[in-house]
Amino acid sequence: MDYYSSHITKLIEELSKLPGVGAKSAQRLAFHIINRPLEEVQRLSDTIIDARKNVRYCKECFTLTDDELCPICKNDARDHKTIMVVENTRDLAAYEKTGKYDGVYHVLHGAISPMLGIGPGDIKLKELMTRLQGDVNEVIIATNSSLEGETTAMYISKLIKPTGIKVTRIASGVPGGTFQFLPFSHIKSGFRLAEIWNILMKLLCCVPWKAAWSCNEDKMHIRSVMQFQSICEERL
Repeated sequence: MDYYSSHITKLIEELSKLPGVGAKSAQRLAFHIINRPLEEVQRLSDTIIDARKNVRYCKECFTLTDDELCPICKNDARDHKTIMVVENTRDLAAYEKTGKYDGVYHVLHGAISPMLGIGPGDIKLKELMTRLQGDVNEVIIATNSSLEGETTAMYISKLIKPTGIKVTRIASGVPGGTFQFLPFSHIKSGFRLAEIWNILMKLLCCVPWKAAWSCNEDKMHIRSVMQFQSICEERL
């Protein structure tokens, strides 16, 4: 039974497709939109359409921008020989707000996740390796401290190792967190703490990529990187 008109129901259905918006939140948003002046709703609609049409990937770092190159890549004052690798544009913004980093970025737009079927070819890894053919001295891996983030960091480090470029791992100290929600003091304290990353690499560097996929077959729930290592070793 439909409690609302077809137009309201359709609006609720579309809003509920947004991330983090459930049925009740979609209803509140729908009625809020309907009760606003038509000019305000039209302005919101035009802004959404305009953003979708004009926002694109920066051709160098692949963050979201309005122009061919983002403001960071355009800035000659930045250290273009140091590249920080982040999962998404929100993480980039979090590091920029600290004001403690003067290099450039590379945005992956995701992380490797065998459980979700996301492999290296599904994120901007190929583009990163292409950038490293230029004049680069250091790559700072700043993926999140989740299982997916650590797996991605390990994979990137193994790809870069033969090039001789210095690889540094950011340590956030907040397991399972994402950088855009961390206090600035936590982000600052994670810069250049490579010791934790070196220990992790010693534990995981021998794990073949294909071993990760066996976890999905058995529907195992992996709750830490150490448990991930243990499960993979059992499958070897």
